[in-house]
Amino acid sequence: MKKLICFAVSLMVTLSIAAFSDAQAAGDPSIPRQVSVHGNWGLYVYQDNGHKVCFITSKPTKSKGKYTKRGNVHTFITHWTEDSTKNVFNVATGYPYKTGSMVTVKIDGKKYTLATTKGETAWADDQSTDNALAGAIQKGSNMVIQGTSQRGTLTTDTYSLKGSGAAYKALEAACKI
Repeated sequence: MKKLICFAVSLMVTLSIAAFSDAQAAGDPSIPRQVSVHGNWGLYVYQDNGHKVCFITSKPTKSKGKYTKRGNVHTFITHWTEDSTKNVFNVATGYPYKTGSMVTVKIDGKKYTLATTKGETAWADDQSTDNALAGAIQKGSNMVIQGTSQRGTLTTDTYSLKGSGAAYKALEAACKI
């Protein structure tokens, strides 16, 4: 269930990055608001059914692929206070993934697989992979994510992990799980 919520949050973030400041001005607690920035990573917080949800996010510093149009691309680590779920990793890629495809994540040479894709979002199938990714992101220097679009286009997105350790500490402090 948290993975589907993560999908919805990813979609909301990728569709409305610019709208955050307008929503913040309106004071709507269900809209993510940016709390802090740490290098290339930002911490956001919002309320879901009266429970705090916190996530850190970053966008790629470099993207490659033979595409003509692509939406917003972001990666996330999310914590939910409602049931103490933490470290849910997902990526929103700015295009629909090829049905049944897998996404690879390499952090400083170590490879992880995101075996579930739905629409523009991919995530790991288990908590141990989520935890491993969260740990590697905090300690790593760069992350490369590769996926295939519905049209068969291979994309490669490179993320700087600068500030990810500090962002993760702020995430832990914000949600206190």
